[in-house]
Amino acid sequence: MATKVALRQKKISKGRKSLYLDFYPPIPHSETGEPTRREFLGLYIFEKTKTPIDKKHNTETLKIAKSIRQQRENFLNKPEIYSHYEKEQLKIKERGEKCFVDYFRQLANKRKNSNHDNWVAALNYLDAFTNGTLKFADLNESIVEDFKEYLLTTKSKRSDKVILSTNSAVSYFNKVKAALKQAYKDGTLSIDLNSRVQPIKVAETRREFLTLEELNKLVKTPCNNSLLKRSALFSALTGLRFLDIQKMVWSEVGHIEGQGYFLNFSQKKTKGVETLPISEQAFALLGEPKEPTIKVFDGLTYSAYQNKHLFQWIGAAGITKDITFHCFRHTYATLQLFNGTDIYTVSKMLGHKDLKTTQIYAKIVDEAKREATDRIKLDM
Repeated sequence: MATKVALRQKKISKGRKSLYLDFYPPIPHSETGEPTRREFLGLYIFEKTKTPIDKKHNTETLKIAKSIRQQRENFLNKPEIYSHYEKEQLKIKERGEKCFVDYFRQLANKRKNSNHDNWVAALNYLDAFTNGTLKFADLNESIVEDFKEYLLTTKSKRSDKVILSTNSAVSYFNKVKAALKQAYKDGTLSIDLNSRVQPIKVAETRREFLTLEELNKLVKTPCNNSLLKRSALFSALTGLRFLDIQKMVWSEVGHIEGQGYFLNFSQKKTKGVETLPISEQAFALLGEPKEPTIKVFDGLTYSAYQNKHLFQWIGAAGITKDITFHCFRHTYATLQLFNGTDIYTVSKMLGHKDLKTTQIYAKIVDEAKREATDRIKLDM
């Protein structure tokens, strides 16, 4: 029985229609071998042509799609008219017409938790750089290098007043390199572009922290927002992130006779379930226990207004460092290492999945020790 191949359209985002082939009866999928009736071409047309350019795009794209449909039908029903070389060239051409942005989006959708969010963020910049479409046939080293430069110079999507941070650019570009590697591995891309393009170098980031003396100054210094003060000091005593403190409920706070207080919670960033011992001082900062579902730091929010109270409190204590709420987590890690806690334990207490993430704090401690040795000088 001859296979019929029809060109179909499916509505997608931004007023576009994705083009795909409809096979009857179904044909084996090229990768899984399972019967399938659809093959998306990675091509799209606009529902409404607002400009001559849009109209030209639709005309040319439909022409390409119709040509692919005819070739596909010929390939399925009259394979004898093609030589092996011609079949391979046809496959290469079909793959080249597919859209890299759509391919990247499919990979992003397969990711989970925080990794998914990071892939989606990278997709947003890739989408902006390509205007939503980039054929595999047009992918080359020059375009990938241009995208690298774009990430290093573009404004952040969180705030158009600042340039995207280098470390964010590193992360997003690595996602694109991973997609290129996968595309080469599965045969969608015939050239290993990933190996030909160097990654962006990670920028050294300074992690500001408070000394124990500065922390004690803050304890004695009044703050216009007592809830903010308690939560910040709690972070310095536990190493918890703002988001984990903000969402904490009383059911996550526990006590075991002879062992002390602890928290049993799921990290907002990594989704990892953690059991974290806390000191009696940290527990005292929580206030009077309430119903299990009530938030411990009920009313705690992150805003420019709250940051104003934080900066005023820091300044009133006579501290001139550029301190944000996250610095209290850095303070916890640094002071633990200063006081002899091994780096593996600190890593576990912070909820890090990789010890390399914690090693930046060890570097800070080593630098501080070096500075301390240079303070004692003799008149030789």
